[in-house]
Amino acid sequence: MTQWVTVQNLNRSEAPIIKARLCISFWSKFRGLMFQKSLGEYEGILIDEKNDGIANTSIHMLFMRFAIAAIWINSSLKVVDAKIAHPWVPFCAPVQPARYVLEIHPNRLLDFKPGDRVKLSHE
Repeated sequence: MTQWVTVQNLNRSEAPIIKARLCISFWSKFRGLMFQKSLGEYEGILIDEKNDGIANTSIHMLFMRFAIAAIWINSSLKVVDAKIAHPWVPFCAPVQPARYVLEIHPNRLLDFKPGDRVKLSHE
């Protein structure tokens, strides 16, 4: 059963709310957005690693057809890093420990800055 979450930036009222598929199982986290042909501008996935860390929230871009904005969020729901991840890059890690990785359309990168607070709402 697919679980969905909405992600709202509490520091930027102009930033749109993102609808993200929650990835909590090993396979859903491993697959991520691989093999997907495209991504809507206001949708994405939210990978939950349960604990803050750097290695466990590192992502790969193997078998990706498009770039994404990767937003790393810690257990306090604070953005700790945000960058564009390009296809076929084998390793992309946050600069600080994070619990969540929000993978969204690259046009949404500027909607999230380190230090911003986010709200996650389960649908």
